[in-house]
Amino acid sequence: MNVNVGQLLEKTLPPMGYELVEWDLSPRSGLLRVFIDKPGGIDVEDCADVSNHLSRLLTVENIEYERLEVSSPGLDRPLRNAADFARYSGEEARLTLREAIDNARRMKVVLRGVSGETLLVEKESVPLSIPLQNIEKARLVPRIEWRQRK
Repeated sequence: MNVNVGQLLEKTLPPMGYELVEWDLSPRSGLLRVFIDKPGGIDVEDCADVSNHLSRLLTVENIEYERLEVSSPGLDRPLRNAADFARYSGEEARLTLREAIDNARRMKVVLRGVSGETLLVEKESVPLSIPLQNIEKARLVPRIEWRQRK
């Protein structure tokens, strides 16, 4: 059933103007979580629109679930593919690697782009090239700006 849900979401969301970032269906609780994004970010109305559309679609497609939750991927958005890494070039990310580089499987880097199947990054101002296939997990590091009151 999961393959059908993923395929359905991949087919449905882009024509609506949304990117499917991630989804999860918990067999135990029946909770279907869908994380969406679009250029400029999403708001509560986007989530409501997608939720309403998916509720009807999932019923028509006879996909079983108990609850549906549609939300933003959050400030620590997961990065899944070359396009994500390219789009967030210049941002900080936390990477978990399949095979260690310089004795480290986890690292905080600044994304510098993608060249073919290689992620270009800076770690402590030192350029590194990491094969995309070596990246197990990647998430943006939230950037929170503090302003003092005057």
